[in-house]
Amino acid sequence: MSTAGTTVFLFPCDPLAPRRVDPEFAEEARAARASGVTVALIDHDALLSQGAAHAVARVPRDAGPAWYRGWMVPADRYAELSAALADRGCALLTSSERYRAAHELPGWYDTFAALTPRSAWLPSPPGRVPAEADLADLAARLGGGPAVVKDWVKSRKHEWLEACYVPDLADTRQLSTVVARFVELQDEFLTGGVVLRAYEPYQPVGEARVWWVDGAPALVGAHPDSPDLRPSPDLSAVAPAVRELGCRFVTTDLALREDGRWRVVEVGDGQVSGLHRDSDPEPLFEALAAAGTRGAAARPE
Repeated sequence: MSTAGTTVFLFPCDPLAPRRVDPEFAEEARAARASGVTVALIDHDALLSQGAAHAVARVPRDAGPAWYRGWMVPADRYAELSAALADRGCALLTSSERYRAAHELPGWYDTFAALTPRSAWLPSPPGRVPAEADLADLAARLGGGPAVVKDWVKSRKHEWLEACYVPDLADTRQLSTVVARFVELQDEFLTGGVVLRAYEPYQPVGEARVWWVDGAPALVGAHPDSPDLRPSPDLSAVAPAVRELGCRFVTTDLALREDGRWRVVEVGDGQVSGLHRDSDPEPLFEALAAAGTRGAAARPE
């Protein structure tokens, strides 16, 4: 079992009982404590509505280096959270720049370009549907064929036909219809703009979510969307890209393409990626606790 010194894990509090960890993360908090670290609480709702200073009021002063583990946070708000914690003497081990790099597709795409579907994106604010001509230009960058629509962070894959899948990018009217529905459903939560990703057919073995700490795989588990399928991906091509990205705590979602190649479907910051309930969190938190002792300057090698 690791001894993590002054490393702190920050979890969201229960909105109904602010002195307790949010029930969604209670098992993870138990695993964190078992790894020898200190657990402190932040108010996620306050971070989004009242400001970072209020959100971190329960974090002890001079707490030292910290990992956040909780609900997704927009990159701008994460930067505010990082600054507010620094003012209290608590330094997040993932900087705001590294958080954005892993959390938003434009930050990680070039590093994983050979391992992930071809993609093109167009910055656009929430609520604004890009002009059909602009979408046609965006589609042309992919060279045609089927594609999926998403933003910098999320897709609407559960509304596959109406707000995600485009059978043929040459059909600009259909593309515009799908994008418009996607923008409508994302509403204020649309992040960054519109992304088109070339559609790739995958074998029905499910996705694997791999958790990386300082460039090494700490946990390989089922993706939360396919909990009954537990593939064992080949990580030999992915590991160098993870190290090149230079983010200390990230996830990669891997799927097996029909031609037998493992592909990176998504990259995410590990602090805000979902851990399936049936996954044992202890190996992950032991790895994070050990990484915390290496300090904020550590980078994957």
